[in-house]
Amino acid sequence: MATIRVLLADDHALFRQGVRRLLEQAGDIEVVGEAGSGEQTVQLVEHLVPDIVLLDVAMPTVSGIDAARMIKASSPRAGIIMLTVHADEEFLFEALKAGAMGYLLKDCAPDELIRAIRVVHGGEGLLAPTMAAKVMREFARTRETRDLAAVQLPLTQREMEILQCVTSGLANKEIANRLSISERTVKNHLSNIMEKLHVNSRTQAAVYALRRGLVPPPEKTST
Repeated sequence: MATIRVLLADDHALFRQGVRRLLEQAGDIEVVGEAGSGEQTVQLVEHLVPDIVLLDVAMPTVSGIDAARMIKASSPRAGIIMLTVHADEEFLFEALKAGAMGYLLKDCAPDELIRAIRVVHGGEGLLAPTMAAKVMREFARTRETRDLAAVQLPLTQREMEILQCVTSGLANKEIANRLSISERTVKNHLSNIMEKLHVNSRTQAAVYALRRGLVPPPEKTST
């Protein structure tokens, strides 16, 4: 298994230290550097060429979202995961527009963070179930009635099933197992979904679906 090179970007050194210890226990993840500001993050990405950048939204000198935009412009292969305390959908949407492929809250479970790094490194985006639930509750306050007419090309029943799985935070392999189809078939369906919804990533498709009410809210996990 290839080692995943990660750059930690957060202005709290103690938090970076804790995350570093966690990731180094995963076995397939190497922390190649740390940054304490947005400007330093951009510079280190160009110098270290990490596979994944764990980036806080609130950063000094340059915000995390602006840093993400700069990173994608100079190093488009770097996968960006926002790791933040900000649960507002405004930050989520801005991060996705800036090129982030994942968005996690800092209170996420350790295994959820490690899974997100592996999923994004595999070329997929990730909308964590906890974040999807928070976003859905916020959208429910102002969401218009469900309107599939907003989609110029109607989605098939299978595409709707896959879209529901994406909004629940499932990776392609997990979707394939749940629906008893191949990963290649899942990828083909996702390509069709993104074309019909006029979005550029599976994460944007999930956010679009939640905003438009195209799929029911993700089921809450029991505690």
